[in-house]
Amino acid sequence: MFWNKYKSFIFILLATYLISVPAGFITSNNVLSWYADITRPSFSPPNWVFGPVWSFLYAIMSVAVWNVWNNTKEINKSLGIKILSIYFIHLLVGASWSFVFFGLHQILLGVVVIVIIISFILYLMKLYWQISKISTYIMIPYLAWSCYALVLNFSIWKLN
Repeated sequence: MFWNKYKSFIFILLATYLISVPAGFITSNNVLSWYADITRPSFSPPNWVFGPVWSFLYAIMSVAVWNVWNNTKEINKSLGIKILSIYFIHLLVGASWSFVFFGLHQILLGVVVIVIIISFILYLMKLYWQISKISTYIMIPYLAWSCYALVLNFSIWKLN
């Protein structure tokens, strides 16, 4: 019983981090070159901040969706699968930001992608609220960071 409950958590956590691997590779290949050469606002954090922040955010996002999955799989499995599908699509859209911003150097398109990501976050939070208010609250740091990222990305676009 214990293993069955946490098997889904391990899957969600691993999938969440694995989806981010290609994006991380593209980001790391451009941080010291292209990103170092563009003008950034004064409130831009040092590069070393991003890794720990995203590691934390991926962990809490995984906990939030796993909690929702556990609360729905027995009573409404199709709803749980729908929410997991939306969650993983949102992760793919999130990973696309690195390809757009760092890979293609399309700063304004990066702003658009972050707006889409924030829309996904708000939608997931709305879905979570009906099932687990705790999962909704767990998503608040991710929403806050994404809003900060939107302001940062927009400011970079304006400066460049």
